[in-house]
Amino acid sequence: MRRGHTRALTEGPSPADAHEPVLPYPDGWFSVAFSSEVVRGALLTRPLQGEDVVLYRLRDGEVRAVRPYCPHLGAHLGLGALEGDELLCPFHRFAFGPDGACTRTGYGTPPPPSSDLTLLPVREVDGAVFVWRHHDGRAPDWELTPWHTLGTRAPRLAAWEMAGHSQDVVENTVDIGHFTPLHGWGASEVAEPAVFEGRSFRISVRSEERVPLLGASPLEVTLEGNGISRVHVCTALPRFGVRTCAVYTTTMIAPAVFQLRQTSRFEVAEPAALPAPLARWVSGSVHRLLAGVMFRGNCAFVSQDFPVWATKRYVSPPRLARGDGPIGPFRHWARQFYPPDRYLPRLREQAGA
Repeated sequence: MRRGHTRALTEGPSPADAHEPVLPYPDGWFSVAFSSEVVRGALLTRPLQGEDVVLYRLRDGEVRAVRPYCPHLGAHLGLGALEGDELLCPFHRFAFGPDGACTRTGYGTPPPPSSDLTLLPVREVDGAVFVWRHHDGRAPDWELTPWHTLGTRAPRLAAWEMAGHSQDVVENTVDIGHFTPLHGWGASEVAEPAVFEGRSFRISVRSEERVPLLGASPLEVTLEGNGISRVHVCTALPRFGVRTCAVYTTTMIAPAVFQLRQTSRFEVAEPAALPAPLARWVSGSVHRLLAGVMFRGNCAFVSQDFPVWATKRYVSPPRLARGDGPIGPFRHWARQFYPPDRYLPRLREQAGA
């Protein structure tokens, strides 16, 4: 080999995208942005399952999501501009109204027929923007449920992008067995039987994990669709009155690449035994002291899974052991979010465990 053309040999596990993806894209609602990222007067382009989505906010605050290419000659609308509530194509300045209808061309001629934009179903729930995606173009067949938010203070936000498949993140919430060996928790168990209700799945986990300074923290997890995990943590020391809740949303952006977003909220109750002004001061002081520490701890906790998600392979059927948690029932429930002709013939899950 000639000098100057050498490089180090590849070491370590191959990333997930080095393998043929076993799971296809799931159907449902998927987060593409935090609400604070979609501002009036600006366009935001985000990836969603192999395609771009262009987001923008109207003057009345409503959010629009459209496919990225102008029906005229295919210019990418993410390079365009907003003029009032009209989206302008960057190529010929065709204008599109809030309903997607082409209202004018850039040179005064009537809009051509069938030149309207395709508006995508979009919802803004609890500080995040979700776009609906279905493999056969079906309209939404369920609506998002707002989650219980705590307190009135602004949430803490974080986002990551990595190799892997989004279902591994969602499945992680029922994988009780990994809490001790990977995260260092004490013994963990399912506190109550898992509940499956259509598009939702609830589970309560009891463990010996201890939040720094506060004590033990039972977890309640609700899954909605195959991309939204809501995690509630209530501390075991009521005198502090500290509660936390977080939403983790996963969005496939390519066959083996996904984005993960975290929204965390913290609440510190005002001590009832103190006068109101002093109680508010104490509550605010404890919140300022703990919120940042707990948020950084949450991010560090989640990031321990990143190397595993980025390199793991989806095993089907899994060889499950006692103490794994309800992985089999979860996978059976998750089937509803995939195209049957691609999912069921290839994956024959164990329904037990």
